[in-house]
Amino acid sequence: MTLYLLILFSVLTHSAYIGSRVAVSLYAIHLHASPLTLGVLMSLYGLLPMLFSVSVGRLSDRVSPRVPLIVGSLLVAAGAALPFAVPGMNTLYAAVTLTGLGFTFFQITVQNVTGFIGKPEDRPSNFSMLALGQSVSAFAGPMLSGFAIDSAGHRATFLVLMLLPLPMIAVLAANRLALPSARSGGKRNSQHRLADLLRHRDLRPVFIISALQVTAWELFTFMMPIYGSGIGLSASIIGVIMGAFAAATFVIRMSLPYLTRRLTAWRLLKVALLISAATYLVFPLVTHVALLMVLAFTTVSAVLGESRLRGAISLFFGLGLFLFLCPGFRRPDLGIRGRLGRGALREVGGVERGGAVRQARVDLV
Repeated sequence: MTLYLLILFSVLTHSAYIGSRVAVSLYAIHLHASPLTLGVLMSLYGLLPMLFSVSVGRLSDRVSPRVPLIVGSLLVAAGAALPFAVPGMNTLYAAVTLTGLGFTFFQITVQNVTGFIGKPEDRPSNFSMLALGQSVSAFAGPMLSGFAIDSAGHRATFLVLMLLPLPMIAVLAANRLALPSARSGGKRNSQHRLADLLRHRDLRPVFIISALQVTAWELFTFMMPIYGSGIGLSASIIGVIMGAFAAATFVIRMSLPYLTRRLTAWRLLKVALLISAATYLVFPLVTHVALLMVLAFTTVSAVLGESRLRGAISLFFGLGLFLFLCPGFRRPDLGIRGRLGRGALREVGGVERGGAVRQARVDLV
């Protein structure tokens, strides 16, 4: 039960973190920020984690996990609350810095605690479930932000995101969640430094290719709001496209046991990077929403070329092709706006800034 509750709260807090990245990007674009300014904002999410993540890890080994979990959740909530309370560009710099640091506290501690729930042989399944849960939040966060921005505006979106970590804070403050204490690895050896890891021959290639993959991932989350806004897409559709990207991570994580039995890890990584590079090359040439969704999905999932999984990719591609052929998706000059009504997608329309509004509606019952 502890694991399931921890994953649930992790989904909520991770949704706030991922959703804030989309909300901050689109709010900054709304405030006429330049791509350089937006790049600085996105980089600030990782500034303090880069400097303090090792220290946070050591702290989570030595104190009760409740402390860093509460601190992290509070910082994520505070980062979302700032733009709601004090709208403006300057506030965003502080907000993203707090959110990035807070999620580092939260994520490192959650992963540490997950490793100590149950028996040692339960760890692979525990971490698999945690990864699947965070794939769900990576899908839900951008879509939540996109639809909230279109429905209620940017400030209200930050208020919604602020509420997501609060259940975790309340449960931990009331001591209602029994968490195992992380067992420290012993006294720290002062002669060992972080730089020593880079000198390890076997670890160095792993660090390099991990950095390349994370960079490719971050480029998508950075560029998609800019590109989508540039071609006239609404916040909700930008969120849907980014949700398609996250949906592929869910498929990948479900399929990893199957893939690793048939491909070596290095071959899998090389193929993934090559396909991602090819997809990024095509991205600027595409303006149709359905094809952008297919490309976003393919950026992660095209590596799933094995026969058992081709059906899922073909189905997604076929859906994208069907939507592409619909009249409402043939006009690249139209932005696309989506709205949910009573659980079903009711309307897809195009909205142009500056007065002239053209609607292309597709009713899906």
